[in-house]
Amino acid sequence: MTEDPTMPHTRDPFAPALHSANVWLRHVADAMATDDRVFAYRATRAWLHTVRDRLEPHAAAHLAAQLPDLLRGAFFEGWVPGRTPKSSDVNAMLAEFAGAAGVTDDEAVGLLWIVTDAFRELCSPGLLEHLFARLPAALNRILLGASPGPNDEETVEDRLTNLADRLQVLSDAVSVLARGLEFRPDIEPDSTRTAFAAQEAHRMLLAEPTGM
Repeated sequence: MTEDPTMPHTRDPFAPALHSANVWLRHVADAMATDDRVFAYRATRAWLHTVRDRLEPHAAAHLAAQLPDLLRGAFFEGWVPGRTPKSSDVNAMLAEFAGAAGVTDDEAVGLLWIVTDAFRELCSPGLLEHLFARLPAALNRILLGASPGPNDEETVEDRLTNLADRLQVLSDAVSVLARGLEFRPDIEPDSTRTAFAAQEAHRMLLAEPTGM
């Protein structure tokens, strides 16, 4: 059968795979607000390997099934299932991603969740949230953009709530101590009552976790 020279692309068996990979790559590049497709692919490949190596093998395979053929090949490149999942240390994950993507560790924090956000729109709804729920909370929050950095594993709302709770404990302790120290002019100070109040305030503060 003679090939029709006017339709060269329709007979290219790799054309559909290339098109699908380009659609995904363009989506990631748009999310990163860059026209540099080489950088977008480098960040995408770094994300794929970083995520893959921190998932259980069956979860990694589940994610791979969602990928276009060419990106699936990149996903499995160099994969050693027996060595996964890797360390759950956030700093190690950021350093690995940063090195592969060619960015700093600080830039890696934002770039990770940008790529995640792009992939979230391309994969089945809720897939990444479902897979990442199996990860340690610190990694989950970094990948989903809920934590601003590796040393801050709480959301801003969590931190404000904890701070309010700690301030309330401090206020209560001060009130207890103040009541124990107060006395009326017509009544002699009670050293026992004062000591008890000081001990009670001290007990309340000791019960409060450190780090305030």
